[in-house]
Amino acid sequence: QVQLVESGGGLVQPGGSLRLSCAASGSIVSINAMDWYRQAPGKQRELVAHTSRGGSANFADSVKGRFAITRDNALNTVWLHMSSLKPEDTAVYYCYASIWSPGSDWSDYWGQGTQVTVSS
Repeated sequence: QVQLVESGGGLVQPGGSLRLSCAASGSIVSINAMDWYRQAPGKQRELVAHTSRGGSANFADSVKGRFAITRDNALNTVWLHMSSLKPEDTAVYYCYASIWSPGSDWSDYWGQGTQVTVSS
């Protein structure tokens, strides 16, 4: 069974920084996309950052220049580096991964979510 476990959320002041991490564990042959989404109260879940196995990355316009995404394929881990945080970045952040497990096809997996609150 595959699991995504996130950590690193919390309360931060505007202008501050946080780093989120997401580690995949279980029966894994390969991981393709590893992404970060977020969902603010009353809003739809949105894609924040995407990274492919090869390392290419894309970001939502709202976070470009402020957020970075890195991954370590050997550790099956992805990080979201957030800086110059704004109150509007407040949301529950979710890790997503497309994973190939033995005996099955590529499947979508989600982490449990971690709260990020930006407030003074």
